[in-house]
Amino acid sequence: GLVIAGGADVAPARYGAEPDPRTGPPSLDRDAWELALIEAALADGVPLLGICRGMQLLNVALGGTLVQHLDGHAGPPGVFERHAVEPVPGTLLGRTLPEPVSVPTYHHQAVDRLGSGLLPSAHAADGTIEALELPAGRGFTLAVQWHPEAGDDTRVMEALVAAARGTSPGG
Repeated sequence: GLVIAGGADVAPARYGAEPDPRTGPPSLDRDAWELALIEAALADGVPLLGICRGMQLLNVALGGTLVQHLDGHAGPPGVFERHAVEPVPGTLLGRTLPEPVSVPTYHHQAVDRLGSGLLPSAHAADGTIEALELPAGRGFTLAVQWHPEAGDDTRVMEALVAAARGTSPGG
């Protein structure tokens, strides 16, 4: 499986926007490389997990846009906040996390217009989309806005490993 994780803000030009003054400097080479990896994973059916920036890149790769600045989803520089997310029942994420969960989060950008074919599969209390996925039947493509690797709930990571092995989580 492939994991695309956190990092610099995605270049607004990638989704047809002018930079907001609060948008950080992009990493153009990294944007190009990771978008190419996402496109290859989607084309070849490689299990894909996007984390934070990885979720934003997946959305952009499929023609979506981003909110360039959002308050309340990050602590001071380098410090994770926690907030609740509500998984959408019946989705891949909803089967992986069947109950609301408190997650470690550190981001100031979020999904705005959804990319082609993507389904929102979790929301924060303020309505922010916290997870995206492709519908069942299109392989394992899941992206979360939070950082599961920074917490102690391993179910999202276990789901990726199970998909890469061709098994069900725990099986």
